[in-house]
Amino acid sequence: MNKYWIITKDVYLKNIKSVSFLIMLLAPFLALGAFYVIGQFSSSDSEDLQTGIVIQAETATLPELAAFKKEFTSYDSRESGEKALKSEEIDGLLLLTIEDNTVAAELLSEDSTSQEKLMGLNFQLSQLQTTLRSQALGLSLEEVAAINTPVNIEVQKISFNEAGNLQEETDFSGIRTLVGMMSTILLFIFIMTYASIIAQEIASEKGTRIMEVILSSVSSRSHFYGKLSGILLVALTQVAVYVVSFGIGFYWIKDRPSVAAFLAEFSLKDIFGEFLLFTLIYLMLGIFIYAVLAALCGSLVSKVEDVSKAILPVTYLSLAGYMIGLTLGLSNPGHAAIRITSYIPFISSYTMPIRLANDNVPLIQIILSLTILVVTLLALVMFSSKMYRSNVLIYNDNGIWAALKQSIVLMKNERQKNK
Repeated sequence: MNKYWIITKDVYLKNIKSVSFLIMLLAPFLALGAFYVIGQFSSSDSEDLQTGIVIQAETATLPELAAFKKEFTSYDSRESGEKALKSEEIDGLLLLTIEDNTVAAELLSEDSTSQEKLMGLNFQLSQLQTTLRSQALGLSLEEVAAINTPVNIEVQKISFNEAGNLQEETDFSGIRTLVGMMSTILLFIFIMTYASIIAQEIASEKGTRIMEVILSSVSSRSHFYGKLSGILLVALTQVAVYVVSFGIGFYWIKDRPSVAAFLAEFSLKDIFGEFLLFTLIYLMLGIFIYAVLAALCGSLVSKVEDVSKAILPVTYLSLAGYMIGLTLGLSNPGHAAIRITSYIPFISSYTMPIRLANDNVPLIQIILSLTILVVTLLALVMFSSKMYRSNVLIYNDNGIWAALKQSIVLMKNERQKNK
């Protein structure tokens, strides 16, 4: 046990002090800072420049155009508008033609126009055309508003208590879905990062051909568990830093009027409750099971250069769960694929948080899914630890499957000798 902790401590300190870990730790904060700065520049640019407009209408003094023109810089002719566009006084020129109560528009711009801006312009022009045509038909503004009044659908989340009676609940599926999606993205990032790290950690010693010396002084099981535990502690350290950072950020914004008003009406326990606890459990178990699989794959390669090929099973499995959770989770969280894969190990860590965010999943189903995941994890740990001694002593350049077959043969031969 003492040698196990020595290996764990060595692996942990070596990785935690590395420059790559520091970059990996700070990357999300740097990305958020970059997005914030870009957003600030974008907003300042949009405030400095606006779109010009030239209107050609049968009656240029239509009262309906007065409110519409306020948001634009008006020009008397196309030539004057193009001159302002050339001198960068405006960022675009809208040429508006109105004939027979029909609006036609052309937007001139040197740069690509964002879809958000085009959608906004399209909505404004549609409203203008509706107003013009309704007045031509002799409809009043009140009648037009009555025609365009949308149907309001009130969605009420319900559940049935133990007595079978219906009871209303507050719907927090929106914010819970956001947390579930964040969990899916974080799990994929952590798996892709630490699968490579743990595989390289094991393959590096094997590539230097010193594994025979190491295993002569420490058992293969202690060496395997020590390497695995050290990397998992590094991952837990990164998660802890993000949790603390989130707590500090929440402390700064909790007194803002909008946040305070929201928290006065709903508590965090009402919003998240058991959902957040189960999501964190699935996140940690997902990282753990993929780390074990990555360690097993890393022990099969003979050179560090082959690690990227060795962890392809980890990559494909993780990518499958990520795509199912992210795509179906956004479009149709109640899809059969989401429900079925929430019980399949390696995939359930991606899909069950999506189900928990959108459905009232019975506790028995959650326990069943977690039981399958934990049993698979324990079986994989036991299998990997048994295979580890044979794997690290095999140097096969014919690929991971050839090395695995050779390792299984070697393990069987050792068992027969021990009998």
